[in-house]
Amino acid sequence: MSGVKISDVARLAGVSAMTVSRVVNGRGAVSAATRERVEAAVRTLGYSPNAAARKLATGQADRIGLIYSNPSPGYLSEFLLGALAGARRIGAQLIVEPCDDGPGGERAALRRLAGGGVKAVILPPPHGESGEALSEARALEMRVAAVATGVARTGDVTVRIDDRAAAAEMTRRLLSLGHTRLGFIGGATDQSASREREEGFRVEVDAAAARGLVEAGDFTYRGGLAAAERLLALEAPPTAIFAANDEMATAVVAAAHRRGLDVPGDVTVVGFDDTAAATSIWPALTTVRQPIAEMAEAAASLLGGAASGERIDHVLAHRLVERGSSGPAS
Repeated sequence: MSGVKISDVARLAGVSAMTVSRVVNGRGAVSAATRERVEAAVRTLGYSPNAAARKLATGQADRIGLIYSNPSPGYLSEFLLGALAGARRIGAQLIVEPCDDGPGGERAALRRLAGGGVKAVILPPPHGESGEALSEARALEMRVAAVATGVARTGDVTVRIDDRAAAAEMTRRLLSLGHTRLGFIGGATDQSASREREEGFRVEVDAAAARGLVEAGDFTYRGGLAAAERLLALEAPPTAIFAANDEMATAVVAAAHRRGLDVPGDVTVVGFDDTAAATSIWPALTTVRQPIAEMAEAAASLLGGAASGERIDHVLAHRLVERGSSGPAS
């Protein structure tokens, strides 16, 4: 049957596209019952990956590219480990290319990868939503896996969590602890995940008729520190501050300690991502667990099974992780 996609097989078998990829590529742990369902769906639909995808999945085309310029070392470390695992799963080599922040940086990085024979690329934030990166990848006929975008993008592979739902869940937890003045430090404005997290916060605060105090951040420690200082200098500062990533949340804890405030006795601080930074400070951060390594691994694996031009939106589960930085309102 022509035109059958991996998502069609996943829908018929009642599994994720990544599970289908594992079965088709013969890699990864899948239960016997699940494998049988997938194989039955493959036979029913007559699914077969296209030649390029099969070649990548079997290791004959042995290169997947990844460009990066993420300012958070903790995030990048987890992302690279996951991408390496995913590339290994499909028998591919991961080629990592740093990217300059200036104009043309993404384009140059992608061209360097293409010059090395790379035909599929993983784009971590913020590159997965960059017009320059996406248009250049299309021009170079590269398949793209965009990771940690706040919303699904058109074409190829998207791997993400539901950022809005995750932020809403964390906000509800803060409200349940009795906090009625809540601060929020947003992320980079050019990333949809930032907007989704802020929207999840705002909706819950409004529903509870609580006070929400929003400050701009940029996902960096320095940006988080400046925003925290503005919030804590208010005449009636928030009793809880939710930072849109762990890097900024660690800066909030530092700003609070510098003012002689106890965390969480005087102010609760929570973050997002659950990177290594969350447990490298005192007190350890309560945060939203975004499975960064698993997302990157899924991106590489799905590139091995997705037909060119096929749209896959793979949404992973998030989890709240409560540690010492959060507590009831005083």
